[in-house]
Amino acid sequence: MRIRGSAFRTGRKILGLLLVAGSIVMVSGQRSASYSPRDRAANAPVASVQFVNPGLFFSIVSAKIATDGTISMDYKITDTGATGLPLDIAGVQTPGVVSPRYVVAYIPKGQEQFVSYVTTLATAVSGGATATQAAGDSGGSLTTVAVGEYIYTFKAKAPAGWDPTATHRVAVYGSRNLTAFDLGTYDATALYDFVPAGGKPAPRDVVRDADCNACHSTLSFHGGSRVGVGLCIMCHTPQSSDPNTGNTVDFKVMIHKIHMGASLPSVSIAKQPYRIYGFGAYSDWSTVVYPYNPGDPRNCAGSCHNPKNGAAQTNAWLTNPSRAACGACHDDLNFVTGGTNFAGGKSHVNLPEIDDTQCAGCHIPQGELPFDASIIGGHTTLDEAPGIPGLNFTLTKVTNAGPGKAPTVTFTVRDNSGSGIPMSKFTNGGSLSLTMAGPTTDYGYTSFGANVTTPGYVTEAVAAGSTCSSDGTCTYTFTHPVPATAKGSYAIGIEGRLPATLLPGTTQQMTTNYGGTNQVIYFSVDGSTVAPRRTVVAMTNCNNCHGYLEVHGDLRNNVTYCVLCHNPSNTDASTRATATNPADKAAPAQGINFPLMVHSIHTGEKLAAAGLSFVIVGFGGSHNDFSDVRYPAMLNGTPGDTANCAMCHVNGSEAVLPVGKNNVLDPAGLLSPAGATTSACTACHFDLPSMAHAVLNTDPKFGESCTVCHAAGAAFDVIALHAGK
Repeated sequence: MRIRGSAFRTGRKILGLLLVAGSIVMVSGQRSASYSPRDRAANAPVASVQFVNPGLFFSIVSAKIATDGTISMDYKITDTGATGLPLDIAGVQTPGVVSPRYVVAYIPKGQEQFVSYVTTLATAVSGGATATQAAGDSGGSLTTVAVGEYIYTFKAKAPAGWDPTATHRVAVYGSRNLTAFDLGTYDATALYDFVPAGGKPAPRDVVRDADCNACHSTLSFHGGSRVGVGLCIMCHTPQSSDPNTGNTVDFKVMIHKIHMGASLPSVSIAKQPYRIYGFGAYSDWSTVVYPYNPGDPRNCAGSCHNPKNGAAQTNAWLTNPSRAACGACHDDLNFVTGGTNFAGGKSHVNLPEIDDTQCAGCHIPQGELPFDASIIGGHTTLDEAPGIPGLNFTLTKVTNAGPGKAPTVTFTVRDNSGSGIPMSKFTNGGSLSLTMAGPTTDYGYTSFGANVTTPGYVTEAVAAGSTCSSDGTCTYTFTHPVPATAKGSYAIGIEGRLPATLLPGTTQQMTTNYGGTNQVIYFSVDGSTVAPRRTVVAMTNCNNCHGYLEVHGDLRNNVTYCVLCHNPSNTDASTRATATNPADKAAPAQGINFPLMVHSIHTGEKLAAAGLSFVIVGFGGSHNDFSDVRYPAMLNGTPGDTANCAMCHVNGSEAVLPVGKNNVLDPAGLLSPAGATTSACTACHFDLPSMAHAVLNTDPKFGESCTVCHAAGAAFDVIALHAGK
């Protein structure tokens, strides 16, 4: 199983953890005056920043509940952290009004989830149906201790008979509005856990924000002011539901269903949309495709339930299965009858379950075999199953690589034990290839011979022609030479996969393929210093969301390798000719240069909203429409923040212009060929005015003039334009 390590992402809003006098205080807000590129303050005039002191940080000093049930908390507001500038809540003595909100909840003895002391009765928009929902407190009293320190006394009281020995949590969340200074809005949340009678609190602590933020950048909702899982679970409790749809909004159920989205049996089989009504509108999550190995939500530990996240109950999904949590994803199971909820769905093997006490008896954390009834077994993907031998490449050197010469590549192919893999395995159901492209200044328009139909690169199957030793060290000499006019540096990459039989000889026997991680080696063809291709994105960034991003049947999984083929001159013309969809066959070829393709894919839902689509015809003529892709990065409390370039880009590469040297072919686009920067930027800014702007600022002789206005430090610096709210 591939387990992604904890990725604590810094940004405009940061969640942290402080231990104060035995109580747990979770805080979020700006940590220091060193603002991230996503922050407007990072690009604002220094004088404005020094005057306003942007940022928002809540910290809770203490909380208590009096014997009569009166609840109060003492908290502070600063700009950047515990030692920051105290902020005036009214925005008089310091710039920007701060709008705090307050929540209080407790965990009843013998239970695991919070229950809110404050509830409201929600009525369906169509009238009639009502439902209880946890809510924030309003109408309480605020006392000023000093500028930046306040005591809030809740209007709601703990009811008669409340338990002073139970774990309680109070929270303050809110926003600081600095739009008058063109510095946007800052959001923050602080949590405080305590036991009124004294003692150590034991709050619910299953999922940590850092793992959510690996995909979402900053997990926030409802306009953005409610930040972090710790706050979400105070209101999204089993006591809350949506009267419009009848769906619970209990966090564990709601989150499982949202992330399953299109894969929910109720959606994919029964064609029932998964919707929640809130704040005046329905949110439909039926099109969500989980990004981990896209569309495969089974790797619970590789994404949300990270065993290394430090959460006290991080293994709850393994040790405490329940009908609500598990049935949220497996919503075809009817636990009352043991059957299924709809035709075509799976049953609970005809075993009714009247409560959760028996779940862990069958569904133990891990069994003896993959794909068994254990929790890990049931969430194992084929290519990550125990027993996969592994496939590991190294590219050691390239020799005889001058212009007009056929280069020889030395490489190793070994399994996870370090043993060499014989080439016969690749010629008997597997595949092993090397791809050559160049120059590294920009791929795409180099010809490797009249018989090479792949634009800008050549790929050769190497298993039959390699000479190998028993330890897996091999050499292969290309049949296609380096072009006679070649200069500078070139690249060679490796790809391969092998078949595997799992659980052989059993009724569960199945076959799968597993691939190795692509490697790329750079070499000089003319004696000049080796110059690798520019680094634009990091594979680790891709895998923050995708877990282990691999496409084309496990063969390709490294962006440094992807760009060899997904180059400026390449389109899907070769596969479009065999399209299984008649409309695709009749349509112009789609450019698949890497920045054009990846920007368009991640902007899919926005393209669809504009009446457009991005369709690639893949191998076998397959129809691949990315118009339903909802980018997970959040801004203003909703996903879809495609302006958050740093989710993929590294070292500010989004602002390094021009993007490339070669023009990009895109017959299906508005302009073909288009300049490299024009192509990359208009993949996100796909409207006609943006294209017109790019065309008007491109000269036939001198090329694109994007750097004049959009280079780092220029009037319309790319990073400044992509800053947050």
